[in-house]
Amino acid sequence: MKDDHEKNIDSNSLLSRHTEDYNLTISRSNPSGQVASGHELKKGLHARHVSMIALGGALGTGLLIGTGSALKVAGPGAILLAYGVVGFVVFMVMSALGEVATFVPLADGFTGYSNRYVDPALGFACGYVYLFKYLIIPANQLVAGSLTVQYWVSADRLNPGVWITIFLIVILAINILGVRFFGEIEFWLSVLKVITCLGLIILLWVIALGGGPSHDRIGFRFWKEPGAFLIYRNSAQNVVIEGSLGRFVSFVSVLVNAVFAFLGTELCGITFAECRRPRMAIPKAIRLTFYRIVVFYLLSIFFLGMCVSPEDPLLLTASGSTASASPFVIAIKNAHISGLDHVINGCIMLFVLSAANSDMYICSRTVYGLAVAGYAPKFFSKTNRMGVPYYGVGLSFLFCLLAYMTVQDSASEVFQYFVNVVSLCGLLAWTSLLIIHIRFMSACKAQGVDRQRDLNYRSPLQPYGSWLALVMCVLIILIKNFTVFLGHPFPYKTFITGYVVLPVFLLFYGGFKLFYRTKLINSDEVDLATYKDVVDAEEESWAAEDEEAEALRQANGNPKNWSWFYNKIFGWIF
Repeated sequence: MKDDHEKNIDSNSLLSRHTEDYNLTISRSNPSGQVASGHELKKGLHARHVSMIALGGALGTGLLIGTGSALKVAGPGAILLAYGVVGFVVFMVMSALGEVATFVPLADGFTGYSNRYVDPALGFACGYVYLFKYLIIPANQLVAGSLTVQYWVSADRLNPGVWITIFLIVILAINILGVRFFGEIEFWLSVLKVITCLGLIILLWVIALGGGPSHDRIGFRFWKEPGAFLIYRNSAQNVVIEGSLGRFVSFVSVLVNAVFAFLGTELCGITFAECRRPRMAIPKAIRLTFYRIVVFYLLSIFFLGMCVSPEDPLLLTASGSTASASPFVIAIKNAHISGLDHVINGCIMLFVLSAANSDMYICSRTVYGLAVAGYAPKFFSKTNRMGVPYYGVGLSFLFCLLAYMTVQDSASEVFQYFVNVVSLCGLLAWTSLLIIHIRFMSACKAQGVDRQRDLNYRSPLQPYGSWLALVMCVLIILIKNFTVFLGHPFPYKTFITGYVVLPVFLLFYGGFKLFYRTKLINSDEVDLATYKDVVDAEEESWAAEDEEAEALRQANGNPKNWSWFYNKIFGWIF
């Protein structure tokens, strides 16, 4: 019998997998079957968990802090347009993921979808590049968390390694205690993110209309002077590009900032394998992505551009990952609202903690998926009684120790290069997801599956939406860090660390393809049947359980308990 690795690299055997294989890789079973003990995930996430993780997944320092650097480079109009363009790409990526995952959610995540619908070589390359990102990012989040605390307690008074240790212990405990506990923690942290972002949007609106203590009605003052679109300036390389070309270069340069802010949006897709009733939960989670992009990103950036000038002295001198570097805090200070900056810094600290927590979760599930697919040592697929792949959590923990490098300034500089290396991984993951969806749609058409009739969720604007988003992703990948070529001296370290992941991805893809002689799976040979009966059966079983529970609640007089309160207040959204 072929082992798991051989099954995943051979497209013919891939088509002949049976339900028993599915039961081994995911804690979803045929009603009469049993899963292999010690390798199954647990169905601990409900629709509200997945929805809130999707809603708050990418709300963090990229929005609250990272928008400041983009604003001072390009101006308010340019960043609004840039975030809108990338927001469209993100929505199409999430819709594509939602359609594929709703059809048959797989435990091996992006790797599994690549193996099933495209080519095992893409699954191998995408899986490992995505893993590289989440091996490094949790450590970066821990460093950012220690920096937020330094807003109150300087590094001279207390070594930042103390805060890194505290945060690391917290996220390790949350991840070890099981997916249900993780989901509950992330649910409430995401609620806090949503409330904070909504509060900031309303506050900026009030400030722009003159409702702050200064009573200065700002309106579109900064859109007129210094202007909505700024020319490109880079003092480090002694570059100034005037006119329309300079404004276009500034706009293109901040597309990468927009990508950074949206990175992590796709992480909720990793939770789908541990979601109860995925056919109901996944579409709700994906639909919330559109509202998050429009409300939390575009509205906040629109009002931010009204309240903070790109030439504001506080913005030009801001640096780091604390509240002092946040353009939102700068708007609050300029409006003479005292004390609120400490509240925002506290929220940023919790945002960073949430990001580190979810990043460790994604890292452990990504290496679990690679092990299930046969691309990593099998012991990484082992789970404890709560369904936690503890070897994957341990691997993430070991890489989190890189955060202690920042105790020394020289090591901190090196660590920033590591961050630059993995920043391209998210874009490559988006590109892979769009390719998966395009191949999935092609397979459905070739095999007579009517997307309108036979699918629970359909991505809008298809097939053109995924193709357009794919072209835009490739363009952004190619122009990433292009400004290194515009002046002197040439920042070769930034160039190398900014692009090195791309040849690594191509090397992994090409090397695997040449070694195992894999081929692109033809549309009429893509497996659209295996596991689907299992998912259908469990969906019916879970739906029956929910109906029975609702009937019992009605029979008891419709008590106004937590379930009733949640359904009345939040259920229409989540």
